[in-house]
Amino acid sequence: MFPRSHARHSQIAYVTNDLDRALAVWRDEFDVPAFYVFTNDAPGMRTSHPEYRLKIALALVGGTEIELIEPLDGTAPLYAEPLPADGSFAMCFHHVAMRIEGTLADFEAHMASLDLARHPVVINGGMADMMRYAYTDERRTLGHYVEHVWFDPAFYAQMAAAIPVYPAG
Repeated sequence: MFPRSHARHSQIAYVTNDLDRALAVWRDEFDVPAFYVFTNDAPGMRTSHPEYRLKIALALVGGTEIELIEPLDGTAPLYAEPLPADGSFAMCFHHVAMRIEGTLADFEAHMASLDLARHPVVINGGMADMMRYAYTDERRTLGHYVEHVWFDPAFYAQMAAAIPVYPAG
């Protein structure tokens, strides 16, 4: 799954039950002062689990994107699962992302190349013809999920322009 043309590791993601507190940890403990923060309810967004509502924060740190995800209103069990049931603050590792570069056809070929019996897709979606994603469940072997994501280059450039980069160049 990892050694594929057009695919490269691009992100490390954590889930949290308090995004503001997680942002403070990254600011105070890891010298990352700002993230781009948004919710996953953009017009045209579709997912295999439409009830999932998330607050997301992104920063590019040393060439790797850091993603912080807060599941909202108990709607996203895939993301909330590792968080403590008692509501005490937590920030837990959740997944790595492989960004598929190239065209939408390259993403589709990447997904078609996976043995889905060994790497089952647990959620997928996208936004028009600008973005696609799928999570495979690799917890049995790696202990976490792997996100496979593709962006239209123009859309990715627009999004990347909003994400803070550290160290600042």
